[in-house]
Parts: sequence; C-alpha cells; structure tokens
Amino acid sequence: MSEGLQAVVFDLDGLMFNTEDLYRAVGTEVLRRRGKPLDDDLLDAMMGRRPAQALSIMIEWHGLDATVEELAAESEEIFVPILDNQLAPMPGLVELLATLEAAAMPKAVATSSGRQFVENVMGRFDMVPRFEFLLTAEDVHEGKPHPEIYQTAAARFDLEPAQIMVLEDSENGCKAAVAAGTFAVAVPASRSLVHDFSGASLVAESLADARIYEALGLARG
Repeated sequence: MSEGLQAVVFDLDGLMFNTEDLYRAVGTEVLRRRGKPLDDDLLDAMMGRRPAQALSIMIEWHGLDATVEELAAESEEIFVPILDNQLAPMPGLVELLATLEAAAMPKAVATSSGRQFVENVMGRFDMVPRFEFLLTAEDVHEGKPHPEIYQTAAARFDLEPAQIMVLEDSENGCKAAVAAGTFAVAVPASRSLVHDFSGASLVAESLADARIYEALGLARG
C-alpha cells in the first residue's frame, strides 16, 4: 500500500454505476413530452449536479412551465422501471473494491445524489456495508464543484485531503476533488470524455486502469 494515499473516495453516478446513461434516458423522455430536446450541452451542464440543481438548469434552459418538484416526481416515475432493468456496475468496479478490501484500505462514497437513492442503488448489489461511510446531498451545504463534500470526507477519515484518492467521472466532480486538495482521478464515461479534467492527477481509461492500482501501490487481484 502506498505511504501517501490512505483511503479512496468514490463518486457514484457514472463512476460506480451506469446511472448517468439512465438519467439521460429519463431526461430525454421528460423533455420529449414537452417537445424539447436533451442535447449534449444541456446534459453537460446538468452532469455532476445535485438533482434539484440539474432540474433547475433544465427548466431554465428550455423555459419550461414546470417546477423542480413536478419534474422530480415525473422523473422518478419514469426512472423506476429503467433502474430495475438497466442498472449495472461500471467496468472494473467489482475488482477494484475487492482489491481495496484485501489491502484493508478504507473507502467511502461521496455523491451529489440523495441518500435514499444512493442506498437503493448500492443496496441492489449489497454494497452499502462495504464502505466506511456514504456522503450524500443531505450531508453538505454546497454541491459539486464546491469542494465541501471531499473536505468532509477527509475530515471523516481523519486524513489530510492529499492522502485521499478521489475517483470522479465528471468535470464538476473532478473540480471539487482538485479544489479540496485530494489526489483526483478522472475516469470519464462515454458522455464525459469531452470534459475538462486538466486539474486531475490522473485521467484513467476505466476503473480497471492499471495506473489507479499503481498510484495506490496495490497489485491487481
């Protein structure tokens, strides 16, 4: 195990699970019902934000005659069957978790999503007990790209931010990790390949990227 890095913090959406792709399907349907498109620029603006922030951006972007609460309820109704049928871990996640556990390296989740949703998603794969703690939208005042959530994670671990590796798939999340002073690793998904990860310590191809293991001083299991 590396002397420098002592813990790993995972983002959730698009990093641990393919939920960003599922959100796109939901957003597309919400806007289709209103004769509006969900284009790439809007999706990028929403990505990595808290749900209420993302929906507020959608409303302002298209001048929708709807409230955040109305769109949230509609989105949930659309999302449930999609989640049931299409949710999957991202490539490399299962192996990375097993390797961290074999090395007794502590890990946590820090996400802009709400706790109920996070526990629902992770619970489907029995992953909640495998993490020291979960930080969700309810646990911080500021959303990403503000660094609060990663500063909070460092405090919970009783470590300096530089001793923590953060794994993020979005520009907003990576900015939060960099601003907090962590070892930020960008793991872009297909949608976020065009994002600016210039502040990241490493841009990985996936969670299976050997450079993640090398940075942690761990051998792949």
